[in-house]
Amino acid sequence: MLVGIPKEIKNHEYRIGMTPAGVRELVAAGHQVLIEHNGGAAIGLTDAMYEAAGASIVATAQEVFSRAELIVKVKEPQPIECRMLSPGQVLFTYLHLAPDPEQARLLIESQAITIAYETVTDSHHGLPLLAPMSEVAGRMAMQAGAHCLEKAQGGLGMLLGGVPGVAPAKVVVIGGGVVGTNAARMALGLGADVTILDRSLTRLKELDALYGPALKTLYSTTETLEQEVTAADLVIGAVLIPGAAAPKLVTRAMLGRMKKGAVLVDVAIDQGGCFETSRATTHQQPTYVEEGVIHYCVANMPGGVARTSTFALTNATLPYVLALASKGYRQALQDDVHFRNGLNIHRGQVTHQAVARALGYGYVPAAEVI
Repeated sequence: MLVGIPKEIKNHEYRIGMTPAGVRELVAAGHQVLIEHNGGAAIGLTDAMYEAAGASIVATAQEVFSRAELIVKVKEPQPIECRMLSPGQVLFTYLHLAPDPEQARLLIESQAITIAYETVTDSHHGLPLLAPMSEVAGRMAMQAGAHCLEKAQGGLGMLLGGVPGVAPAKVVVIGGGVVGTNAARMALGLGADVTILDRSLTRLKELDALYGPALKTLYSTTETLEQEVTAADLVIGAVLIPGAAAPKLVTRAMLGRMKKGAVLVDVAIDQGGCFETSRATTHQQPTYVEEGVIHYCVANMPGGVARTSTFALTNATLPYVLALASKGYRQALQDDVHFRNGLNIHRGQVTHQAVARALGYGYVPAAEVI
């Protein structure tokens, strides 16, 4: 199969869909790979490295899209990329369709087959292709939050871990999944006072067993959420409902009771955000202020550490790309129900129930179309 890897064009997005090592595996399996010129140059992955791995370098994204049978990306296709897709072409990338009706419309019109990293599942009820970027985003969230707490950034002027004789910052993490766990781990390592909220008692017990009394765990109710958020110096939003829009858990009324200069980091912004006042920002302009509270809502946080993220993502996606290329998308999805859960749009039909519900489209089960 001919696999195409275009250069990412989203604001300050330097990741690329595959490393040279991944290309080498595809070529060894008998496939051809097209890489757009300088696609990975910003993170030290040169055209020469890709050529040495067996890829062909092409000058433009248009050539990648016009020739490849399978397009492998990182971020959701921008409108210009959606319009380059052709009927029957397979797109494998993050999509995050629920809060993005324009992208959904363009992908439906393209008649392409679109498979979303973030809705592929596994036998442990996990999201194996979302997990590596969730790990990165969770750890970055704490770095970003600590920076925003500095007075020069508009924050309270607090050091996350305090110093002897001075209390550390109070950090509240909403959600105990991959993002929340990694955020809490970083905050604990920096010496913060950390509380994590979740609705799963099983997960709270696991976190308690992992971190002991250093990490406070609370069952999430409206009351506990309100109490913790309004007392916090830094809040990390780490809530996910696969494929669906994130619930708006922190209201504007809660913000009004927070400290002026406190910080919110919304890692759920790709799915619309879990704070009522959230709106997507970029690495170029990452923050804004509502009700005196700093909001950091960068929609492609792992792009800030693009080299680490690219290697982590390829490690996770490569087996799936090999399956698509070697078997064709129909057989690959028929053989693996968890992989099939990644199919979001198939030739104009919405095949993921949460996406269909969020955007008001009719739902057609993936098993019926492949």
